[in-house]
Amino acid sequence: MGIEELLSHYGDLDKKIESITKDPDGRITEQEVTELCNKAIEIIEKESNVQPVNVPVTVVGDIHGQYHDLIELFKIGGPCPETNYLFLGDYVDRGYYSVECVTLLVLLKVRYPNRITILRGNHESRQITQVYGFYDEVVRKYGSANVWTQFTNLFDYLPLAAIIADRMFTPHGGLSPSVQSLDEINALSRVQEVPHEGPLCDLVWSDPDDRMGWGISPRGAGFTFGEDVSKSFNHTNGLNLIIRAHQLVMDGFQWHHNNGTADEHQVLTVFSAPNYCYRCGNMAAIVEFSENLERHITKYDPAPHRGDPTPNARGTPDYFI
Repeated sequence: MGIEELLSHYGDLDKKIESITKDPDGRITEQEVTELCNKAIEIIEKESNVQPVNVPVTVVGDIHGQYHDLIELFKIGGPCPETNYLFLGDYVDRGYYSVECVTLLVLLKVRYPNRITILRGNHESRQITQVYGFYDEVVRKYGSANVWTQFTNLFDYLPLAAIIADRMFTPHGGLSPSVQSLDEINALSRVQEVPHEGPLCDLVWSDPDDRMGWGISPRGAGFTFGEDVSKSFNHTNGLNLIIRAHQLVMDGFQWHHNNGTADEHQVLTVFSAPNYCYRCGNMAAIVEFSENLERHITKYDPAPHRGDPTPNARGTPDYFI
């Protein structure tokens, strides 16, 4: 690509990013989605299953289609590329703006591939998105399922986890009894729909538990894993911490598996969708790491905005999916 073509390409991307950032109705066309996803696949397919990430970086948990809160997040944490970001998955479903959220994140990935890393969550799946909102939203906004097909094809290529500064392992969900090392995870064939069982499934579905060992997950996929499991995994792989998302936590973050001492936690959950499903009343959080690995957790409330449909009265949603 020549310099003029390159500048034109980036200028076009910048305009699209600006448009969708300022207005959730500034979404791109179906043809542009196809071109965007094809370009994103070219970039993401070169990344590892466990993608190395340098510091400084800001770690973000579930977004779930809450576009206004995603924009607020960039105001709090700083815009990309001024701030490097690691997103841990679950960009779509539940909220009303899954299309806009995933489009913006993929635009940023194509524009600044070394400044933002986007991982796969359990909702980056054809089966789940047909039930929990993304599929229906695409059909409503575009008139067909073609855009959903393009994005779900892209989801197959997303890395399964990242490793920050060789010290912190960051899957969407958790660990798997089928893999004990990062090398084993990197050897997996990831370009596929999330299966119903096996290590790829476990990495996006599993949760930490207060009980020792492995347990049956109430989600119906993945496992629960105890302090002994996370401590062994961290020791085997020379890690300080597992950072994951996947669970609604009311303060936006929660520590797990502390070995009885406050400074030896093995696992940290971060959740970045405030007032989840517009009715859970939870805070959200992001985790910022400086160049020397100093950690700062920032909590925030929902972004003030109007115009969302009123949530139905079914009560608190089942966040186990």
